[in-house]
Amino acid sequence: MSLHRRDLVLGAMGAGLLAAAPARAADAWPAKPIRIVVPYPPGGSSDIIARAISQPLSEALKQSVIVENRAGANGNLGAELVSRAPGDGYTLLLCDVGALAISPSVYTKLSFDPSKDLRGVTMLAYSPHLLVVHPSVPANNLKELIALSKKSDLNFAVTATGSAPHLAGVALERASGARWQYVPYKGGVQAIQDTVGGQTQVLMNGMLATLPHVQSGKLKVLGVSKPTRMPLIGDVPTIAEQGVPGFDSGTWQGVLAPRGTPDAVIQRLNKELVSIIRSADIRSRMAGQGAEVVTMTPAEQEQFFNKERARWAKVVDAAQIKLD
Repeated sequence: MSLHRRDLVLGAMGAGLLAAAPARAADAWPAKPIRIVVPYPPGGSSDIIARAISQPLSEALKQSVIVENRAGANGNLGAELVSRAPGDGYTLLLCDVGALAISPSVYTKLSFDPSKDLRGVTMLAYSPHLLVVHPSVPANNLKELIALSKKSDLNFAVTATGSAPHLAGVALERASGARWQYVPYKGGVQAIQDTVGGQTQVLMNGMLATLPHVQSGKLKVLGVSKPTRMPLIGDVPTIAEQGVPGFDSGTWQGVLAPRGTPDAVIQRLNKELVSIIRSADIRSRMAGQGAEVVTMTPAEQEQFFNKERARWAKVVDAAQIKLD
């Protein structure tokens, strides 16, 4: 064999080995426990879903799946932690993708770029926001609440400044003429607790975490932020049909991974997560709590993220909400 031909053969063999390396790495994955980071306190919508899927995912991948709550900075602390993690498929983020898309518009010194440092795996569920009030509030629909807000001081609990429920409240205030004082919290659980306790009077939050308090009579629901009514609470009118046409907001839970995660790992995660969340058991459990199962391909999720980012940037700019 000539020297030239031998070099060509060796070069081709080397290229083949390099191409096979990622495939072998993906085949070996997962070789150790997987961590799902939820960037909010326990008990919220993302935490509920993370714990619902963790055991089935562990069984499907034959590895331990650990849910870790890393709350702070409106979810940005945990999101940044994942964005800085190795792209090896062992650290995942499960959060409100809509809220994540809002952060670049709200925070002037965001230390990571969600669109560049994270990549989508799949969406899992959507639950609309519920507009609720403490039972003592003398309003039984949106019209009465708006009128009351103009003559009484109403405290509006927000899960965090710049969060999706906060911006939904701002959008509703601007569209309806309502007036309220925003009281920021460090998560949906605390915001719900204070509204249940009467320290705040109005709340807009994801249905998954809020509905149990409506069903127990601790909160009164006045509207749902979905274009059409939810079958689970079919007697509750939408905000849109109460005089705010086109009003639509909600909580979108999804899974993301560090940007460098191999395609083969992303596709395997997508396959397993879609199968799990669509299973009859989990779909039924989600429906019973007011969440709809929504899955996407990684590309579709990234398109959704970009759409949400552009949508909420307009609300942030109009309301002039900026945080360091």
